[in-house]
Amino acid sequence: MTSIVFMGTPQFAVPILQALIDDPQYDVLAVVTQPDRRVGRKHVLTPTPVKKLAVTAGIKVFQPEKINHSPEMEAIIDLSPDLMITAAFGQFLPSKLLSAAKIAAINVHGSLLPKYRGGAPIQYAVMNGDQETGVTIMYMVKAMDAGEMLAQKAIPITKDDDAGTMFDKLSLVGRDLLMQTLPQLVAGTIQAKPQDESQVVFSPNISREQERIDYQMTAHQIDEHVRGLRPSPIGNMVIDGIVTKIYDVTPLEENTSLAAGKVVRLGKHELVLAAGQGTTYRINQLKPAGKPLMDITAYLNGHQQLEVGAQAVTDESESK
Repeated sequence: MTSIVFMGTPQFAVPILQALIDDPQYDVLAVVTQPDRRVGRKHVLTPTPVKKLAVTAGIKVFQPEKINHSPEMEAIIDLSPDLMITAAFGQFLPSKLLSAAKIAAINVHGSLLPKYRGGAPIQYAVMNGDQETGVTIMYMVKAMDAGEMLAQKAIPITKDDDAGTMFDKLSLVGRDLLMQTLPQLVAGTIQAKPQDESQVVFSPNISREQERIDYQMTAHQIDEHVRGLRPSPIGNMVIDGIVTKIYDVTPLEENTSLAAGKVVRLGKHELVLAAGQGTTYRINQLKPAGKPLMDITAYLNGHQQLEVGAQAVTDESESK
């Protein structure tokens, strides 16, 4: 039986861990995940999805705030597992820890490496309008997501996908790809492939600045930005002077001569805005600061001062 220490945190990693638990060829000695965090308005201390599964399965859990130089790291090294497997763990692993794996330390990464190394590969793929993305299984090295690749599988990104749906899809792709790859890795018959460093693209964690949607992008780019930041952290614009989270938009085929951010069409149930290059889009769901999430009908009931031709979307410096 091949022994494993598994490292992961969000829901993305749960199906992958479950598959390892269910397969009699593997013995999950321990799970390493991020510490419990307080979430929601009531700040309830909440375990990670990976911890919930590990506890249910009766597997030992480590939750170091920082794994390097921690007592938990020494305990993991003492376990001397055959494999270390990470999937969206959320921390860098020192070389001393990686070398403790007797066979290999590998990572299940949500992109087609070398494109999108870093912490937000799925969000960037959707935000950038990519036609496809995928999962790469690779050796872990000290540099971020730079190890040799063991396996890779691509899937399409549809116009209906957002970061949330792609997380769910890629989690299952990663599970299946890992389980297909592990027997070859354990047997020593797999052939690793180096990454092409000339093709590297980074995808750092989403910043607060990136949450602001540039209203001068085209309608399709605005839609991609919205979907890339959904279900979290959600993109925003300044609409009618208020910072407003944008949950859903629809790019339209019609064009306009109005400047980006101006109201093209307005009705009881419709708000159509101008975007860059004469394109237009309809806002479907949004959440003004301090207000609940609402559809456009409810929003317009409280913003009857909007009118066709008005500059509805502005830069923050112009907001009320």
